[in-house]
Amino acid sequence: MFKFVKGHMESIDGVMIYPLISLLIFFIFFVVLFLWVITAKKKDIEEVSNLPLDTNQENQEL
Repeated sequence: MFKFVKGHMESIDGVMIYPLISLLIFFIFFVVLFLWVITAKKKDIEEVSNLPLDTNQENQEL
């Protein structure tokens, strides 16, 4: 089955750009995520980490 898909994909002009685009999107996403984690304020991280333990009625959805 892979031979059928590979043969079909090779007949499409410019198909080699799609793996490069997906790799670029993947790389950019994780670089931005890494920068966000490095630059995040400690107060914001503590607030988000305490959300599952918060028992306020405001945060609970029924």
